Amino acid sequence: MNSRTHALNGTAAPIAPSIARTRWFQLALGLVCMMTISSPQYVWTLMTKPLAAKLGIALPELQVTFSILVLLQAFFSPFQGALIDRFGPRLLISIGTLLAGVSWVLASYAHSTPMLYLTYGGVGGLGTGIVYVGVVGLMVRWFPDRRGFAAGAVAAGYGMGAIVTTFPIAASLASRGVESTLWLFGIVFAAVGFIASQGLRAPPADLGASLPGTQTSAAARHYRPSEMLKQPLFWLMFLMMTMMATSGLMVTSQMATFAADFGVSKVMVFGLAALPLALTIDRFTNGLTRPLFGWVSDRLGRENTMGFAFALEGIAMTLWLLTRDNAVLFVLLSGLVFFGWGEIFSLFPSTLTDTFGTRYATANYGWLYISFGVGSIFGGPLAALLHQHTGSWIPVFGCAIVLDLGTAALAMLVLKPARGRFLKMAR
Repeated sequence: MNSRTHALNGTAAPIAPSIARTRWFQLALGLVCMMTISSPQYVWTLMTKPLAAKLGIALPELQVTFSILVLLQAFFSPFQGALIDRFGPRLLISIGTLLAGVSWVLASYAHSTPMLYLTYGGVGGLGTGIVYVGVVGLMVRWFPDRRGFAAGAVAAGYGMGAIVTTFPIAASLASRGVESTLWLFGIVFAAVGFIASQGLRAPPADLGASLPGTQTSAAARHYRPSEMLKQPLFWLMFLMMTMMATSGLMVTSQMATFAADFGVSKVMVFGLAALPLALTIDRFTNGLTRPLFGWVSDRLGRENTMGFAFALEGIAMTLWLLTRDNAVLFVLLSGLVFFGWGEIFSLFPSTLTDTFGTRYATANYGWLYISFGVGSIFGGPLAALLHQHTGSWIPVFGCAIVLDLGTAALAMLVLKPARGRFLKMAR
């Protein structure tokens, strides 16, 4: 009896051992690829002061680089997702890893602001976008039974990849300077990512039918991007992810600056400098939250998990602001803040695929991922301008806290019932 017969009888055939091994190997390769593209975003805050000094520009002008990186990573993702669906994951993700690494090499030679925008922001944004959307879209197809966990696991590579580079990059910046640091680490990232991407493959088309307990609970049909974009439910998810991305990217892109303003950046905590220690802890919690909350959502529901996690970040950011002059609490609470926002990269893609199907999952997620780019505008240069205009970080933190708590409420009070009605009508 084949897997199709089992599926028609309401049961699922056991997964073949070879497929089981293959999909975990694919997950490992995807994780490595994501780790190689994480530093351009997550150690950017270490680059801001030396780059600003080198180019002689103010922070809001410099932060445009970060926004270009994230905007291109996000706004080109629908096109990139369609190319991946057309030409396969290995070719496109290989190109993406090379572009991401080369962007740092080129940025090491940048002696003007436009050149930094073009190299670090432009080339880097295109490369990281291809890899990120491609790997997440591939994993939700390889793991239809553990979609939240799989999306979270590879997204953890993006969140935690900078754990192994934060201190080395900080040390290199101090000893070699920003130009040599960008050149050296760019070469390493390109080489490792390209090698890992050579093993990536698309899953069998009928994989879901062969897996017991598949969580495709969801979509009764597979929506093309053009169909999905007509659904108000998609735009609700888009709004929610934009709100959470704004809050998280405000912290990611501005942390070194407000740590200095709070007077804790050069304080020693547990024998280590507070800022690099906080960034390292943040990378760990930001990575851990993705597979953890993805796994939880596979069991307790996507919206229930969103409500808890998003509210957790809002509460943590409130406590962080209230205790901002305490270096120890600054380090510890920064980890809790990142623990409360990183899971958007497992919860939203798995919710989207549950709702609109797997066949066009990569291209569909590309459209949702644009929200991350919108969030980068509000969380990057606009947050810096708000601080510059008010002379205080309190309004910036206040906006982020409201966004966190508001998104938690939307998840429970609006998204959950709306998605239930949508799935019921689709059947």
